[in-house]
Amino acid sequence: MTQMPIAKALNESLRKALENDPKVLIMGEDVGRLGGVFRITDGLHKDFGEDRVIDTPLAESGIVGTAIGLALRGYRPVVEIQFDGFVFPAYDQIVTQLAKMHARSLGKVKVPVVVRIPYGGGIGAVEHHSESPESLFAHVAGLKVVSPSNANDAYWMLQQAIECDDPVIFFEPKRRYWDKGEVDVSAVPGDLHKAVVAQPGTDLTLVAYGPMVKVCLEAAAAAANEGRSLEVVDLRSMSPIDFDTVQASVERTGRLVVVHEAPVFYGAGAEIAARITERCFYHLEAPVLRVGGFHAPYPPARVEEEYLPGLDRVLDAVDRALAF
Repeated sequence: MTQMPIAKALNESLRKALENDPKVLIMGEDVGRLGGVFRITDGLHKDFGEDRVIDTPLAESGIVGTAIGLALRGYRPVVEIQFDGFVFPAYDQIVTQLAKMHARSLGKVKVPVVVRIPYGGGIGAVEHHSESPESLFAHVAGLKVVSPSNANDAYWMLQQAIECDDPVIFFEPKRRYWDKGEVDVSAVPGDLHKAVVAQPGTDLTLVAYGPMVKVCLEAAAAAANEGRSLEVVDLRSMSPIDFDTVQASVERTGRLVVVHEAPVFYGAGAEIAARITERCFYHLEAPVLRVGGFHAPYPPARVEEEYLPGLDRVLDAVDRALAF
């Protein structure tokens, strides 16, 4: 085991991928000499050269379009979108080209492109730098959408995404970049899309992914002081979703609260709530509740803590669920 922050784990994962496969390329704005705005690609340009760690123009549509062309020629491009809100100029390339190419060619063409997107709030940034657009991409057939919550998952999930023959949207919780954790670099990784029980419990299930897993673990610790046992499931993948693990947990606890930073309205929690209600109707002792952001543009930094779901809002949902 090696202690490292999530940012370092991602850096080491990219380094490993570049070493293992000469067809892996990294592309994006300032990913080369600067090492990225969050320094995720720090040192890779120096060690692997400008032919494999490529500084691009400020043109997200062009970056993704070029990556698609490279993938069609046998490369495995890893694209960095500098901030979540900057992905939308590339949205057309992602959803109408990248996601459709495999089906359009009747399975003959593979496009192993990874699109890395730092997402979410909590860093005091300006407009278009703190959004959570994961449900927009999870809705699109042909894309896989994942998000790690800890350093070990960051290290392994990114390598698995790069090795995948399908396009993967890899959401990185930017406010967790410097959270440290243990990384087992010699482990055999599990299924990229398998949810894990991060904290066992008996009274209620909390489901989260990415930045909200830490908040849910804190909620479980706080609830334990009041004699309540909360199970925390780290979803890890938003498309596909491991409903079996969530179902098994809810069948044990009888209650479910889904937590994510993105707005509750049409968020990933809506699909989870609907599906688990269908699967676990006779096990549920309370309605499935959702906790998330508000259906409004992301606010200025000075009030973002009022927008982001925190410990109090999660515990309030827990209280409401347990009151039934």
